[in-house]
Order: sequence, then C-alpha cells, then structure tokens
Amino acid sequence: MIRWYAIGVSLALLVGCSSKSGNGLPPQEALKAFKLAEDFKIEMFAAEPDVVDPVDIVFDEQGRGYVADMLDLPDDPPPGKKARGRIIMLEDTNGDGKADKSSVWAENVLQCSGLIPWKGGLIVPASPEIYYMKDTDGDGKADVREVLFTGFFHGNPEAQISNPRFGVDNWIYFSNTGNAGLIKSPAHPNQPSVEVRGFDFRYDPVRGRFEPTTGTAQYGLTMDDWGNRFISQNTTHLRTVVLPRTYLARSPLLEIPSPMHDPYGKTERRMYPLTEPEEWRVIRTKMRQQRYDELKSGRVEHVGGYFSGATGSTFYSGDAWPEEYKTSIFTGDVSGNLVRRDIIEPDGVTFKARPAPRTEKDKVEFLASTDQWFRPTNFANAPDGNLYVMDMNRYIIETPVSIPEELRKKLDFYKGDNQGRIYRIVSNQPRTKRNLKVNLGGASSLELVKTLEHANGWHRVTAHRLLYERQDKSVAPQLKDMALKSQSAPARLRALYLLEGLGVLDAPTVAEALKDARPQVREHAMRLAEGFPALEKNVLALASDKEPRIQLQLAFSLGNFKSPAARAALLDVATRNMEEPWIRTAVLTSAADAPGTFFQSLLAKGPVHKDIVSRMGALIGTRQQPGEIQSFVTALSRTKEAEAGLAGVARGLKLAGARKLKAPGIEAALSQYLNNGVEAAWDVARFFELRGLVERAAQQAVAAQTPPEKRATAVMALRGADFPKAQQVIETVLAANPPANVQAAAVLTLSSFEDQGVAPALLKNWKAYSPEARTKVIGALLAQKNRVPALLEALEKNDVEIAAIEMSARNRLLEFRDESIAGRAKKIFQNAAGSDRAKVVAAYQEATTLKGNVDHGKQLFEDGCAKCHQPRKQGGRVGPDLSGINMKSREELLTAILDPSAAIEARFVNYLVTTKDGRMYDGVLANETPGAITLRGGSEEDVTILRTNITEIRASTISLMPEDIEKTLSKQDMADVIAYLRGGL
Repeated sequence: MIRWYAIGVSLALLVGCSSKSGNGLPPQEALKAFKLAEDFKIEMFAAEPDVVDPVDIVFDEQGRGYVADMLDLPDDPPPGKKARGRIIMLEDTNGDGKADKSSVWAENVLQCSGLIPWKGGLIVPASPEIYYMKDTDGDGKADVREVLFTGFFHGNPEAQISNPRFGVDNWIYFSNTGNAGLIKSPAHPNQPSVEVRGFDFRYDPVRGRFEPTTGTAQYGLTMDDWGNRFISQNTTHLRTVVLPRTYLARSPLLEIPSPMHDPYGKTERRMYPLTEPEEWRVIRTKMRQQRYDELKSGRVEHVGGYFSGATGSTFYSGDAWPEEYKTSIFTGDVSGNLVRRDIIEPDGVTFKARPAPRTEKDKVEFLASTDQWFRPTNFANAPDGNLYVMDMNRYIIETPVSIPEELRKKLDFYKGDNQGRIYRIVSNQPRTKRNLKVNLGGASSLELVKTLEHANGWHRVTAHRLLYERQDKSVAPQLKDMALKSQSAPARLRALYLLEGLGVLDAPTVAEALKDARPQVREHAMRLAEGFPALEKNVLALASDKEPRIQLQLAFSLGNFKSPAARAALLDVATRNMEEPWIRTAVLTSAADAPGTFFQSLLAKGPVHKDIVSRMGALIGTRQQPGEIQSFVTALSRTKEAEAGLAGVARGLKLAGARKLKAPGIEAALSQYLNNGVEAAWDVARFFELRGLVERAAQQAVAAQTPPEKRATAVMALRGADFPKAQQVIETVLAANPPANVQAAAVLTLSSFEDQGVAPALLKNWKAYSPEARTKVIGALLAQKNRVPALLEALEKNDVEIAAIEMSARNRLLEFRDESIAGRAKKIFQNAAGSDRAKVVAAYQEATTLKGNVDHGKQLFEDGCAKCHQPRKQGGRVGPDLSGINMKSREELLTAILDPSAAIEARFVNYLVTTKDGRMYDGVLANETPGAITLRGGSEEDVTILRTNITEIRASTISLMPEDIEKTLSKQDMADVIAYLRGGL
C-alpha cells in the first residue's frame, strides 16, 4: 500500500509538472540546451510559426526547402474535420543560413510523412495515398494534387508509407514497415496492382513501374553513394538490406532467411542522453517494476539509456564537414532527445557499425539536448553541404497505446503541436562555404552531367534526378565518357545508370565498367550486364575477383546466364564461399531452375554445407520431379547431412501438396535410410506410392510396443497408401486408445486424402479424441469445402460440442463465401454472431473492482490463452505479445477480453486462404517470400502455401479471441485474470 501511495503521489506530481511545463523552451533558449561534438555548432534555420511538427525537408533544384508538417500526429482529425497536415516552402533569400521567407505550399494533407522533388513538383506519401503535387500557375501554392498510388496501410502514424528517397538505380524507394496493402495506381491504370505486405515499396516514375522491394523500414531510410540501403526501427536503429527482391522473386520456391543484416550484431544499443526520462516514463517504469517484483519474476525494467525511439537515418554526403564524416550515418532518438553518429565500415558482403569514438569513450552522443522537448525526427543533406535536423518539439511523442491509462488521461498528446524547429549543423572549420541558392533547374543538360562529379552529394543526386526527368539523349556521349573516364567513382556509377535510364546503354560501355578500379562500380556493372547476353564472358572473368561483394553479385548474376561455363562458374563461387550464408542464398537463387543437377555437381567437388543440403532438398521437393528427387535422395548417402536433406525434401513436398508420386528406385533408398536409423526417410515416404514401405509402416503403426514417436511417424507414412488401406490401419490404431501424438498423426493422415469417406471417418472417434486431436479434426473438416456440411450436421445434432469449436474455426464458418454454410453457422453460433458485446462488457464491470487472485489468474491464462499469446516451440505467436499488457487499466483489459474484435492489431489479423485444390486455411501471416506465404495458427506447426496455388486470400474482420469467454469465466475469474495480466508477463 505504501508503494501504491508513492505512485499516487507521483501521479499527482505529474499533473502538477505538466501544468508548469508551458510550451517548452523558446527557439533561442533551445539552442543553448544543445551539447555537440567540439568540431561543430548548431544554428536555427527555421522555427514556429513558419514550421510546425516537421518530419522531413527536401531542397529543390532552386535551393528552396519544402517541409512536411505532420500536425495530425497522433490521430486523424475527427469525422468531418479537415486534415491539419501541410507542406511549407522555405527560402533563404539573403544567404545567411536562416529561412527568411515562408509560405504554405499545400494544406490539408493527411499524415504527410515525406517529400521528394519530381518534375517541378513533389511526390508526397500521405497514407493511404501517395500524391503528386505541383504549383503550375506560379502563385506559390500547389494546384495539382494527383493520386499516384492508393491502398497503403493507414493506422499507426509511426508505421505508414513514408521517406521517399531517390536511388542511384533511378528508382524512388519508400519505407512501408512491411504493412499489408494492395497498391493500385490511378496514374498508371494499365499496370497491375501489387501487394506490399512484408516489403517496402519502390517506384520508377519515368517508366511507370512500381513494385514491392526488400525491407521493412519503419521510418528511417537512407542510401550511401553506392545505393546500399540502411533502414531503422524504434529499438533497432540501424539495419542494411542485403538480398534484392528481384533475385529472390526468380526462385519463388526457395526458402529464404531474413534478407536484412544488423550491422551491430548482438551488441546492446546503448545511448547516452543528457535528459532525465520524462516523469510519466519514470512512473510507468515504477508501476511495471513493482508488479514484476510482486511476482518475483526477476525481470528488470529500464527507464532509459537504450534506443527505443529511433527515427530518420541519414548518410552524410556533404562537402562542408571534415572528410572523416563521409562514412557516417546520423540517427535521431526522440525518447533520448539526441542524435547518434554511427561509423559504417564494409564487413565481407555486408557492413558493420560502431559508434563514434567519443561516444563509447566519454559516454556522449554526437548531439544531445538537455531539453526533453527536443524530438529529432529526420535529417537532410543540403545544397550548402551541411546537415539539417527536423525537430517536432513536442511535449509527448509516444503512441498513446504505449502509455498506461492511469498516466494517459493525465497527458496532453497535442501539447506543443504549434511548435517545431529545423536546425542546421555547421562545421567550425568548414572545407567549403556556400549558401542554399542554386539554379540547377536552369542548368543545361550538359552542365548537369558535369555536376555528377560535384563534391557535394546533394548536387550529385539532384543532377542525376533532373537528367532522368528530362530524358535528354543528346548528352549520351558525355555520359558515356564520364562512365569510363571520370576521376569520381560515384559519378561513373551514376553515369552508367543514367545511360540505362535513357535507354542508350550499350554492351561495350558495360564491358569496360566491369573492369572498373572500384569494386562498387564493378558490382553494379555486373547487374547491368545481365541485360546483355553477349557479355557473359566478361562477367565470368570476374570469378577470380577477391572482393566479397563481387562474389555475392556474381552468385546472383550468373543465374541469368545458362551456359555450361556460367554453371561451372557458379559451382566455383559456391565451393569457395561455402561458409558465407549470404552467398549461399545467392547461389541457390541462381541454381533454382535445375537444383538436382547443380547439387550433384556440387557434391562431386567435395562436402556440401548442411544449409545448402537442407534448402536445396526443399527446393527439389517443391518441384515434384520424381527422378530429380530420387537422384537427390540417393546422393544424400554420400554426405553427412542425410537427415537434413531428407527433412528438406519432405518440407518441399508438403509445400507443393504432393501425393502418391512414383519413383522406381526411391523405395530401396528410403528403406536403407530407415535401416540406418534415419527417421526423416518416413517423412519423404508418405508422399510416394511405396507398397513395401506402406506395409512396414502399417505394421509399425499398430505395434503398441513401438515408441509413440516412431508410431506417429509410421502413421504419417500411411499417406502413401490407398485410402481403404490407410483407413483400416488408422481405425485399428484409434481403437486401441493410443497416445495423443499418435492420435494427432492419425487425424492428419486421414485428412490428407480426398475421399468422400474422410469426414465420417474423422468424426467416428470424436468422443475418444484428445484435445490436440480434436483441434486437428476440426481443422481437417474445415480444410475442404465438401467436408464442412458434415461438421455442421455434427454440431446441429450435438455430436460435436459447440464449445469445441475455437474462435478461428468459428470465424471461418461465419465468414464462409457460401451463404448457405454461413447461414447455418450463424444459427449454431447465435451468440457469436449477434450478441451485443457492449452489454456484456457493462455487465462485467464489477470485475474491475474485485480483488484478484494472481495465482488463479495465471492458471486460467495458461489454460485458455497462453498458446496464442506466448512464444510457441517454433518461436512465434498467434496473438500479440502481452509482455507490456500491464500498461492497460482494468477497464481496458476487461473490454479487450470481452470485445476482442473491436480493435485487431494489424500484425494479428486472421487471413482466410483458399487454394486451387479447394483446401482452406487460416492464420496470421508469419512470413512472406516472393513465392509463398506462411500462416501461423494455434498449433505448433506453421503452414506454408505457394502463391501460385492460392485462388483467394482475404482478411477476417473477427478477432481470433473468443467473444463468448464470459461463458467460462465468472466475474471473480475475470478479476483474477486481470490481476495476473497487470502483473506483467
């Protein structure tokens, strides 16, 4: 009670403090609160009222600054009210480093989250759209507002489409956080829609192309001179994209690990703020820690000192600062009121990062403020060679849902929404001095070509963009000369891509570029050479290149050349780089068209890495070519990784939905493996028609003395039998009341057949099934449309209890496309379909006042909730991680439990998938690759489905949580569960 009293006092103090906090520091006072590296000074470029809540600034070819003011944060305006977001145009007319002219260029731009200049206007991501805006009459206001794209996720403003950046390859890249969205383009109506779920987004505005691209950047997105992309997320403030989607997409059946790399590895991401954490953060931490201590969990909650609010990242590419800063990325953390400088260094095929020397030595950041209102949201390189910093300057910059209700109602989330600053950071000993005034828009195309060699990165990028916009082929000779002779490697690279973008790149130019002195140019030249089949020998000449990135790109590019020489070179790359995981993946994408032959050749050269054996086995399995599978299975006997290879084949066969394949010699090979104790052979056998092994499996399946694990494996192998044979054996197995895992295997095996007798066979032993087997029976009956009527009939007759149908199964029935089935389901589940959840919540309000029993609440949670909300053996959840659930009030928890469909987190939407063979699946999206999706349901086993096999995928509007949980929980039970949840998981 004393501790709760202390927190109550803190809450009272919070109210008092918040009322005294005013509007933060005035602009000039805020400048005095900064501490930064001794080489620099910070200056005010613009402040309120000229800019308010800035999240991005870009400078056009005239040196004018356009600012995205995100005034709508954190919530959309109320219905009927206009969006407050806007775009401001700033100018420094006298060159003194301060904006002295400000005008509103565009108004009412909902959730404006980034800008990029294009053809005299701006491309503007503003969820759920991306716009093109332009001032065509010269009055300083945009009079064109064209929708380029629509369909992007709209919700949490921290995770919406944002940060457009022009790449060296002529594409504009956007951060998308991997959020789902079927993207359509009114501006390019002849282009098909694309799904961006699991990816970022990119757009080529000249050719009208748009597509998903590797990455799940939450907000920050930056590129170095060579086109390497670095992205950020709240706690992981820096990652780099390694595997391009263009190569992954050509081998859609290949199992792909994460395509991104953490340059910090497992190093803790410490930060060193000058501010103390806000009072509400301190109170929140005390509340959490108290609950952890009461539960004796041993868990410690940190109130600060670690990255938790990382925002926009930017590679410094200017020419005004000391040379040493050109390998630096700057990232803000809005919770720590600071800016981190990370030094980026090549590390094999990827990169490693480290803080600037003083950061670790002296525990200081590149820039930090003693002002808690300093919220660095983004950065920009500029025409003057300096770095500009956006500061939202808000009292609160935290998503409201991340703050406990007790604190949330005391806080004003819009406090400071009339403020904002843009600073510029200037070197005390600048290498060059210039202002923002430029006239690249008035430069000739020939002058722009020369500007590609400029020392300042902003000039190089802007000249590149303008040349690509103009599509002026008259400068092709000068670009070709620059690509081959310029002293600037970045200029040579940009000239190559401009030649490609203008449609005038030729094979001789690329051939010369393949011999460039800089490996980064050779790497990109290899990508461009893929469009010139005659350059195969030139590409093969790079096989001896020792640069790791060249080896990685070679492993990708060789997949576009199909000659024996190219295949031999790919084998050589694979053999020499067997221990490098990124190159292994690249090799596999290139060998995906003939994996069996490639594996045989690779094996002839020596030992093959276990990862290659496993993933190549899966790839071969998905192809369902019996001869190829048989050769691979036989060859595994010459490796030490037979178990991994066979398991891979089984995964691939399962993914492809293989059944009763025929391969004359595979039975003998699998039998030999089984004789040698390699149990994974059973997993392969179940997809083939193998009479001898079926008899062996049948005998082992009914042998009670056989260990349950082996019996379950044998039962699964009966999938290779005829249905009558399998049914006879399985009925014998089930009649003997076998262990739960054997029961589950029997159900899964029965459900694998297409026979009309499957449904009655599954329901026949309902009363004897274990809970695990019952769940699988329901799933099997729902897997095919022709089985669903049997399930409904069993429910109507009460042969199957309604309580046995979990919420995900109910959802599938209630949302069935066939109205006759959905109608019958609604009658069966009347409460689920028609209950007034608000009345139920109101009826249970008493539970918020009852004293809860934490131990009993824990037991109830583990019995009914843990399988979805806690990590499974596979490591993934079906429902949201509840580790921060103690931030919720009792009232919020009660509503969330009793009315779960009111607000479903995007990551845990239940998707309903129908395949071409009539099977149906559901679950949350656990993973996506260009060729497949993985659904995660309530069982331990994920389900991966080939995109080519999908006829429909749609999101459910009903939560996976049951809506009638009050039937099993009394008000006291509810109080107990709430008490446990508020203690922290």
